Amino acid sequence: MEFQEKLLASHIAFEEQIDYNDPVHKTRIKALEVFEKKGFPSRKDEAWKYTSLNALISKDYALFPKSETPIELKKVKKFFLYEIDTYKIVFIDGVYSPFLSDTTHDGLDICLMSAALSKYKYRRIIDSYFGSVAKIDDSLTALNTSYTREGAYIYIPKDIVSEKPIEIIHFSTGKEKSIWLQPRNLIVLDNNSQAQIIERHQSLKPHDVVTNSVTEIFVNKEALLDYYKIQNDLNTSSLIDNTYLLQEKNSTASIHTFSLGGKIVRNNLNFHHSGQRINSTLKGVTILNGEEHIDHYTLVNHSQPNCESFQEYKGIFSDKSKGIFNGKIFVEGLAQKTNAFQQSNNLLLDDMATVNAKPQLEIFADDVKCSHGCTVGQLDKEALFYLRSRGVPKDDAKALLTYAFANNILNGVQLPVVKKRIKSLIANKLGVNLGFDL
Repeated sequence: MEFQEKLLASHIAFEEQIDYNDPVHKTRIKALEVFEKKGFPSRKDEAWKYTSLNALISKDYALFPKSETPIELKKVKKFFLYEIDTYKIVFIDGVYSPFLSDTTHDGLDICLMSAALSKYKYRRIIDSYFGSVAKIDDSLTALNTSYTREGAYIYIPKDIVSEKPIEIIHFSTGKEKSIWLQPRNLIVLDNNSQAQIIERHQSLKPHDVVTNSVTEIFVNKEALLDYYKIQNDLNTSSLIDNTYLLQEKNSTASIHTFSLGGKIVRNNLNFHHSGQRINSTLKGVTILNGEEHIDHYTLVNHSQPNCESFQEYKGIFSDKSKGIFNGKIFVEGLAQKTNAFQQSNNLLLDDMATVNAKPQLEIFADDVKCSHGCTVGQLDKEALFYLRSRGVPKDDAKALLTYAFANNILNGVQLPVVKKRIKSLIANKLGVNLGFDL
């Protein structure tokens, strides 16, 4: 049986585990019909021209982990922001871990999607937001929607500032030889609220794991969101991350994506504007080696006037790694006075490393300021010679130059502990001691 057929056939068993009366049951059924019709995307689709999923979907995967696999805190502590106090929503092989988590309903809701779907008091939020920006016309989003049950549910009420950052962490243990996970997150910041969120997917030992994640984020009027995605997984793990974000007027949202490891990583990041004076920031750093593969697909849809967006991605690729950047700025006719910027800069450290970049502008308004650009190159030989002439070893000189290349992205990180952690991960990825405090 092909894996797609298994997904369709297994949905009957999935439905036996859920409540038919929950608010998204009909949406699941409709989404399954869409996935059955469209199937997995292929390289014939323009959006997937440079990324093939054939190597992933040719395998068989477990779909329903039955219970949490116990994990000692000391074995996974390094993956948490243990230096500061945070809320935590932790999943092990797709199953919620109460032992590792720290949730709350004290003035704000940081809990499980399954809880939100099963309790009537959350019905208003679910009915208002679920599926309203993550459309099921995308086949992988439809697949995730058809199996929606577990993930993070975060609601920050009006005028509330989350006093602690929020961590969403998914561990895969290797208990199953191959596993396919489909977390579904719903994040709502009500008017004039604020939150900082860190998301991570982490395998604890080599095994075949694919995570097809969907996150819907709503940043309402005058709200502020600061979001970090840390992708530093083993080279046997793959991630398809579908993130949809809708902003209302006077809101500010930024997402920093740090892609430092994974077999195949696909980031679909979609920003939609629904009001004036909106500010959106999309930044990313990618450092890959071996045969790792990363595909960034971004969209900022400017539909209202007087809004700004800023996209900047830096990529560093060595060995036979491959990077793709496919970014689009779409400016509708009503979106006058739009100020939008997009830039992709990449370094190739080895002859076998490759980058494909496609920055795009589609503008239907005449009073805008929009620009985009892309560079692909190598390290500056004169700068490398200068450092070596000062006694810096070759590998350390390369590391310093590559670190300097990516450093301006780190300047936008608002959480000092996250900035320190990312600097340390970059140093480890480069395999050197940079010689200064991380």
